Amino acid sequence: MRLHLKTAAAGLLLLAGMGAAAAQDVIIEPQQETIIREYVHKQPLASVKLPGVELNVGTALPDTVELREVPNVKYRYVVVDNQTVLVDPGTRKIVKIIQ
Repeated sequence: MRLHLKTAAAGLLLLAGMGAAAAQDVIIEPQQETIIREYVHKQPLASVKLPGVELNVGTALPDTVELREVPNVKYRYVVVDNQTVLVDPGTRKIVKIIQ
């Protein structure tokens, strides 16, 4: 009986952790993404190289990377390795990679 309770408790903790991770996903509305794409296209930035940094959602960028503002948008952007990424300015974590 104890083994079953421990297994069930471990399963619940795993599910709770997955739910917390999913809650961190950022959803950018298509209209807002269009605004961002158009702005970035009109305001091109030189691509920066960040050796050893993988470009994934959730990756924090170093403080040395200058983030650019998009008017009326919460997130900032930067071009890294020729990919435009949106970044949460508070955490400096990548929230979306614009394709």
